[in-house]
Order: sequence, then C-alpha cells, then structure tokens
Amino acid sequence: MAKDSTSSSVSGASHEEPLHFAALVAHQLKSPVAAASSLIKTLLGEYAGRLTPQQKDLLTKADRRIEEAVDTVRRMLMIMHPHSETPQTADAAATARRVSATWQDECARRQVALDVVIRSEPAWVNLSSEALTEVLQALLSNAVKYTPDHGRIRLTVASETPETVALHVEDSGIGIPESARERIFEPFFRSSRARASDRPGVGLGLAFVKTVLEAHGGRIRADTSELGGAAFHLALPAAAPAGGDTGAGQGPRPRVVIIGGVAAGPKVAAKVIRMRPETEVTIIERGDLLSYAGCGLPYYVSGVVRDQKQLLATPLGVVRDSVFFQNVKNVRIWSRTEAVELDRATRRVRIRRLDNGEESWIPYDKLVLATGARPIVPDLPGVHLRNLFTLHGVRDAEGIRAALAEGRARDVVLVGGGLIAVEMTKALAHRGCRVTIVEKQDQILRMFDPDMSLLIERHLEAHGIRVCTGVRVLGFRGRDAVEAVQTDRGDLPADLVILSAGVRPETSLAERAGLELGVTGAIRTDARMCTSDPDIYAVGDCVECVHRLTGRPCYVPLGSTANKQGRTAAINLCGGNDIFPGILGTTICNVFDYCVARTGLNEAEAREAGFDPVSVLVPAPDREHFLPEARLLMLKLIADRHTRRLLGAQAVGPGQGDKRVDVAAVALTAGLTVDELAQLDLGYAPPYAPAMDNLITAANVARNKLDGVFEGIPPAEVWEKLKRKEDILLLDVSTPMEYERERLPGSRLIPLGALRSRLDELPRDRDIVTFCTLSIRGYEAALILRAAGFSRVRVMEGGIAMWPYEKITGP
Repeated sequence: MAKDSTSSSVSGASHEEPLHFAALVAHQLKSPVAAASSLIKTLLGEYAGRLTPQQKDLLTKADRRIEEAVDTVRRMLMIMHPHSETPQTADAAATARRVSATWQDECARRQVALDVVIRSEPAWVNLSSEALTEVLQALLSNAVKYTPDHGRIRLTVASETPETVALHVEDSGIGIPESARERIFEPFFRSSRARASDRPGVGLGLAFVKTVLEAHGGRIRADTSELGGAAFHLALPAAAPAGGDTGAGQGPRPRVVIIGGVAAGPKVAAKVIRMRPETEVTIIERGDLLSYAGCGLPYYVSGVVRDQKQLLATPLGVVRDSVFFQNVKNVRIWSRTEAVELDRATRRVRIRRLDNGEESWIPYDKLVLATGARPIVPDLPGVHLRNLFTLHGVRDAEGIRAALAEGRARDVVLVGGGLIAVEMTKALAHRGCRVTIVEKQDQILRMFDPDMSLLIERHLEAHGIRVCTGVRVLGFRGRDAVEAVQTDRGDLPADLVILSAGVRPETSLAERAGLELGVTGAIRTDARMCTSDPDIYAVGDCVECVHRLTGRPCYVPLGSTANKQGRTAAINLCGGNDIFPGILGTTICNVFDYCVARTGLNEAEAREAGFDPVSVLVPAPDREHFLPEARLLMLKLIADRHTRRLLGAQAVGPGQGDKRVDVAAVALTAGLTVDELAQLDLGYAPPYAPAMDNLITAANVARNKLDGVFEGIPPAEVWEKLKRKEDILLLDVSTPMEYERERLPGSRLIPLGALRSRLDELPRDRDIVTFCTLSIRGYEAALILRAAGFSRVRVMEGGIAMWPYEKITGP
C-alpha cells in the first residue's frame, strides 16, 4: 500500500500540523463546496433548461462526488470541533465493515480481493465514528491506490487485550522500504517507491492518520505484510459505548444463516450485507457451485455459452464463487455442506461436511431456507442407467455435453413436455441428435391452452422433433447405459435420456423442524416471506406462492420469483417491511426461432377459478408489415365476460412476444379491462411495432367479441365440427395466389374483392366460417355477409396462420 505520506523537506514539523492544516482546509472548503452542490442540484432540477440524458448522467455523477466531499468536510470539522465534552466512542468492527463496503465496487472492478476479518465484535474504541471513518478511509485509499489489479487487501479488527483494540490494514502492493518506515508518517513525505509508482499523492494522509490516533491515545506503525506489500498496525484504547453503556444488550453482531446457495439464497445474502454491513451472514450449500444461472443450462449444453464460468459470473465477468462472496460480499460460505437438522428452540443448525462427514452446529438469529426444488425422478425400471440425466444442475449439463461431444447421443428422448424439455430441443437438434419428446398428458406445456400448445408442437415437428403426447413411459432398457425408453406404445431407441417431468419443492428439512407446509406441498409463508416460525424465512423454489388473480396458493418455480422473494426476505429480516404480493405465472422460453410466452390464467384455470372466460386469437406482424424484419406474432387474450377484466395472455411465434406479454403482465397487475388495455399509449415506430400494437389490436378484437360485434369460432371448434362431419362451409377470402400457396382441406375460395358480386353462390341455410391468412379479411367478409342477410356466419379466429391441423400447400 504505499504510502500516501511522503517526501518533505520540512524538518521538525509537528504532528499536529496535518490535523490543523486539514481543519483549515475543511473550513475554507465548506462554503464553496456547498455552493457548488447547490448549483449542480439546480441544474439537475432543469430550472436552467432541459438536459440531455448524457448531461444529466454527468451532473448526477458530479453531484455524487460533491456529496462525498461534503461528507468529508463535515467529518473533518466534527473531528476538530466535537459537540460534546464527553469522550466519544465507536464500534471499530461496524465502522470497518461500513468503510470497506465503500471500496468494494472499485476492488471488484479491478478484481482486487478485499477481505474484512472481524475477530471481535462489538469492538468499542475511544475515538469518534467520524474520526475512525477518516482514518480507515485514508488507509484503505492508500491500499487500493498502490495495490495492482488482481491483488489483495485485508482489514482486520481484533481485541488483543481488554484495554486495546487492534486494526490491521495490509495489502499486496508496492510496500514500504524499511528505511522509510519511520518517516512515512511525516507531513509531505513520500517513499521512493511511491514516487516511482506515478500514483498521485502529496504525503499528508498518513501524517493525518497518526495525528488523529495519537490525539486519542492510539498509535500506528508500518511494517511489511505477509501479503507482500505494506502493513499498518493500529492500536486504540478500548472503551465502552457512548453514554456509559457497558455493551449489555448490544450483544454480538446479528447472525443470518442461509440454507441454499443457488439463486434466492445469494440474493438474500447480498441484500442483507448492503443494508446491514455488520451482519454475519453464512450460506450453507450442498454443492460446490454458487449463484449460477440454472435457466442458462440449455444454452450451455448447446454451446452458445461456452464456459460454465459464464453461468456463475456477474455481468462484468467476475465469477461468483466462495472467494467472491467472502471478499466482495463479506459472506461466509460453507460449500459441499448439508444442513441436516434445525433446532428451533435454541436457534441453531446442525451441518455435515460432505467431504469428511464432520458435523457441527451453527447458531443463528435469523434463518433463511432457500433449499430449492428437486427433480421428479420416476421410480421405473432402469432409471439409474448411465446416460440418464435430469438437467437440474451444472453437473448434469456437463454430462450431457460430454455425451454429445463424444458422439454417443444420436437418439435422445426427453421424458416430459415441460419448459426444460422444449427449450432443450434446439440445443440437441443443433448437435445432430434425433430428438423425441414423450409426454403422458394430451399436450406439452400445459400452462398454455391446447390450441396454443398445438402450434408449438407443430413448430417443433417442423424442425424435426418428434412429439408423442398421451404416451406413458414404463421403464428404461440397457445393459450399462440406456439403450431404449419403454412406453405403452412401444420402445423408443435412446442413447441419452433427459428426465424433465418437473420438480417438487425440497421441504424435508422444514418438515422435520415442524414448519407449516401449504396445500401445494411447498413451505407456506406470509407476504413477508416469513414461515410459521418468526425467526425463519423461506424463499425460492421451496416456497408456495399466491396467484395474484385468484388469491389461491400455487407452485410455479422460477428464477425471477426466487430473486424477488430473496430481496423481500432480506429487507424484512433486517427490520424493514417489504411485501411480496404474489405471482401471475409469467413464463417465457425460446423454441428454435419462436418466442413462447404467457402470463395470467389460461382458459381452464380461469373457469376453475370461477371466471367466465372469453378468448380471442389474433395473429399479425410484430412491426410494420412493409419492413423486411417483420415477423408473425400469434397472440391469445383471455378476458372475463362479465367484468371485461383481462385474465391472461399467450404469445407464440417468431415475432417479439416478450414485450407484449410483459405489458399484459403489467395490465393484469393493475386490474385493467380489455377496454383500458386497448387505450394504452404504447410506443410506435415502424421498426418496433405497428401503429396499432399487436396487444391493442387483440384487446379491440376482445372488445368486439364481448360487444357481439365480432362472432368468432376458434380453429379447435372448427376441427371438431369437421371431424363430426357437420355441414359447414369453409369460406377462404384470400387472394388466388395465397390460396394456391396454402389452404385448408375442403375450403372454398371467393376473394374478398369478389364477394359482393358472388353472394348468390353461397347457401343461406348452412353455417359459413370465413377466414383468410390472418382472418382480418375474414372479419370483413363476415360483415358483408351479415349485411346481406346471412345469419349463420362466424369468423375463424387466427386464420390459416393459427390453424394447427392439416393444411394443403402448393398446387
């Protein structure tokens, strides 16, 4: 660290000089700094004119730095002119944590490890909090300044004797020559190494530090650190807290123990440390990987994510391993450690190290269960054969990648048609695999309505994926590795099997401790994420949620939900009052080039909840049709017939469905009707959306249907009528060219432009279903027919674009 205290030709200078000089500077700076702060705030308020975003950003940064300067001046003046004759005290441990936290971002940016080791807490010293803050700021500033990237800094607080508290600031920087260690505290002195480093400095910082310490009965000395750089050892007189409190009732710093370190657990830890840096936070994790992006595993298997470390890294590329959490977050990590018992009466957790079987107890003040979920592994013959995975962690992903890389996976069977299976298909197909999805239910992705799910199935089949619904798996056959999947429809060859039948909440620890579970089998919490024990919180995939539309318990494990719950729990266990209001079940995934997304309720869920759902299918380009990048987006909206309130939205197609479903989620949260949704002031520009956004168009179609202006019939109902051989006329009003390119079996073509002149060709005693590619012209045709006296006319919703059954293509 070196040593921002340097070269002076001023001999015999008093150690009080830096302190008096600093006080003089502080007095002189107080007024101009405050004036500059006022001027910048005036500019930020745009009282002097509008600002560009870049100008506002720069002024905000300048205002932040001036606030730091104001705080420094304020502390300097408080040091020189304390408001009380009573000796002031500070908790060195809490101050060390608080000050070090201000340097964590800078250290993380340069990948410098900043360790804070607290061996005694609280550690009261005979020094004001302001003075100790300035001392530590000066020492850490030097350490950061003179430590190279990828280096290390350590700040230690310990009560060495009943009368003394010791602080040590060490680094792996340029160090201090032995010959300069005495002079390093002289005003304006800089060591030869400091001068050669071309780091800025005038040599007053350490002189100031020594003067402050000695004025309060402390001392400081410089040495060489075992880290390779400089070490500064401070000794301060121990003291009782201000006001004569002996510390009774203060107790040790609060202890938070978190069980689970994948998504929600690390989120809790990070937020707790931000709110209460003095908290002792411990994460207990069975595995050896922390805070990884589980939803990114399909992309790791496909090779889009090349290195598993990318799944563990921050957006800046810093790997979130145990070292990261200790150095940056000051969180203690017990990896490869299992929590085996909760003793709620004494508030402690029994843990077992998986490496050696050693057991011990960890006390807690607050406990957070983030135990996640476990994959459903069916109890079937052969389920333990080699090359059978669940993709529930990085280790499974590594096994799948290895099998693919070695060419041992030509035939791959995905058991279960949930999100994991569907999203994995692209990765496997791109690796040259023959892929089959086996689903025992009558559709894949059951969170979607059957008509939308069928569109996804057809898209998968168009990319060579075999989809077998209504098929039960009976077992797995093979000698050592899996060779076939046995089903009630016959055997399927398989070199690799991925079980994707869903997950169950991991609640065994909570159950043994007597915590209350919900009706879904997950841990029941209140809106503050607190369990039936007021000192235990639960977050993430082990927790039961409440659906915001129905108010009923539900279980929808998602990483987004886990992170939000983690933040809520952290705020509340730190004494705040935050609420997690529930979920809408918003889900999105990528299926080859299709965006597949939904939010709210599907039709079956809406009926089961007591609503009277009305749905519409509306396909359209996701931006102005005349742009070459326009892509088809197929939307489905669901509303309540009586209140007209929006109940759900589903999107399928290559167009941008994500933003439409996100807007729908906001509308659901606000309780908007389709009438209000249709009037939203959404952004318009041809490259981003049509003038009437897809969501607004769909809302207007729903309004027309609710008002009786639009009489639609979904493709599924048309298909059922055709299967029953009902007497209906499928009237296609597309152009002849469109009809030649793609048409429905048994349909009749009358282009919309010719319809008025050919009305006499149509029967008035039959059901007529009008449609075109998107059914926009089908709607116009229905209006023409009704105006001409045809009473049995309906429009096929979604048109040919959303017809998921047999089509005829070509001449």
